[in-house]
Amino acid sequence: MLVDMMSGKAITEVPFGKEYRKWMARLTPAEVAAIKAELNAKIDGTEIQTAGWMPGSDWRPTPFQAIYEKAARQNSDIAARCFGLMVWEIFMERPEKWTSGRFENNGEPIGSRTYFQVP
Repeated sequence: MLVDMMSGKAITEVPFGKEYRKWMARLTPAEVAAIKAELNAKIDGTEIQTAGWMPGSDWRPTPFQAIYEKAARQNSDIAARCFGLMVWEIFMERPEKWTSGRFENNGEPIGSRTYFQVP
């Protein structure tokens, strides 16, 4: 479950839904399942995750490679956005309660959302 940091209300939709659905439609159900399984494996047992740090810099040969090659048609900017929205969706689907925001690391803005568990 993903909740709004300020209100505590459940978030039930992925932002930029129209674009996200278009990108996701380019992936097979098996590819989506593999990506989600990989993301959930990275999240399991943790209390904080930063989306942009989860996949690493080289997506070959991981399930994330399909995001770049197929969903984003080899556009790095679109691949990053699609990945970030997939992470958002995964946190919405999780049984634990999570929230997210944009933060800094050593005074520098982190380029992606950070998710953390809340009581």
